[in-house]
Amino acid sequence: MTLLVHPWRDLGRYVEIRLEEARYELELAEKFTREEMYRNAAGKAFQAWKSLMAALAAFHREVLARHYPGVVKTRDGRTVARVDWLIAYMPSSKLREVAQRLRDVVDFDVVSLTDLALNLHEFQYNGVDREALLSRYTSLELAVEDLKLFVARCREVLQRVKS
Repeated sequence: MTLLVHPWRDLGRYVEIRLEEARYELELAEKFTREEMYRNAAGKAFQAWKSLMAALAAFHREVLARHYPGVVKTRDGRTVARVDWLIAYMPSSKLREVAQRLRDVVDFDVVSLTDLALNLHEFQYNGVDREALLSRYTSLELAVEDLKLFVARCREVLQRVKS
């Protein structure tokens, strides 16, 4: 098992570990999809995206640093740059905002993929809702279609980022 290194200690190693984590999460998403465990697969796909976004944020730390100035205190009382805290934790509530900040520096539609990730995250928790009150997905077929598309696109992004 690889221990996660905080970005304020070793940014390069942090990126490697997050990319590896994304690959493993995608493998699980594909396995769960084959086994028709779609909500679990959606959760793994979402976690893969969070890992990819954390790696992308680390690659483009200087871009994000302009938008997230200042410092924060960690749980252990250490003071770290706010941008490094964001990269380390990549909260779900900040995913779309970070994607918008990275839109002009990556070579793919990071905002649309983030929206799709958030839709799948919602599906993970709420499942299918025929009336579309709790979930955007009104049929399992639509959710699975998005899930498969998302995993394939994540694989493409992972390959681009690794090269």
